[in-house]
Amino acid sequence: MLDYDKEAERYDASRGGEPRAAAAAAAVLGLVPPRARSLLDVACGTGIVTRRLAAGRDALRVTGVDLVPAMARRAAARMPGAVVLADSRRLPFRDGEFDAVSSVWLLHLAGSAEAVRTIVGECARVLRPGGVYVTTVDKGASHNVGSDIDAVLASRPPSTARDAAELVEQYAGAHGLVPAGRATFTGHGQGRSPRRTIADLRRGWFVTLPPGEPLAETFAARLAALPDQDRPRPDPVFTVRAFSKP
Repeated sequence: MLDYDKEAERYDASRGGEPRAAAAAAAVLGLVPPRARSLLDVACGTGIVTRRLAAGRDALRVTGVDLVPAMARRAAARMPGAVVLADSRRLPFRDGEFDAVSSVWLLHLAGSAEAVRTIVGECARVLRPGGVYVTTVDKGASHNVGSDIDAVLASRPPSTARDAAELVEQYAGAHGLVPAGRATFTGHGQGRSPRRTIADLRRGWFVTLPPGEPLAETFAARLAALPDQDRPRPDPVFTVRAFSKP
């Protein structure tokens, strides 16, 4: 697992920067009803998407929340007075406080199914009746674009997809939320090259291939044998799902 306090400084540049953030914000806002006046962005990270959510609707008041101090500091610099340091499993907000709630690239990081259920439950709790919860799903699968890199990585030990769409829909339903839409967006600048994938592997990106372990180095060697070491393969396409609160 990556250390996101250490990752904060390079997070935006290593993940597509503003083009990817713009695509993510547009997809989220496309699922948020025009009547919404308040939105909570859970696990807002550096605030690069959160700021665009706020800029995308003149009448929308956006609040960000993140657990990682270094991430929250960067978000607060982008959105002064609108970012809270807190755990997504225990949101410090009243029941029904927001017209919309978003969580972009969060659920796949949860350490257990129970943690995902708790996060979805908290997002549902702070959502007012008639509001919408929007979240990314199937993040890991989105990165499989059918490239030669994916062919090499296909035999690595499997990891549990905590954010599988069917599971998220199940958890949402258990908290009284109903499906309300779906969208996709391109992860601009996130197309993997073999050399970049090796660097990610050695800094803990792949949870079933711990850095320094012999198996990780075996995969690194296989990736190093691929052609066009610095040519990015196609960008991933991410999926967002919306759930409404009757």
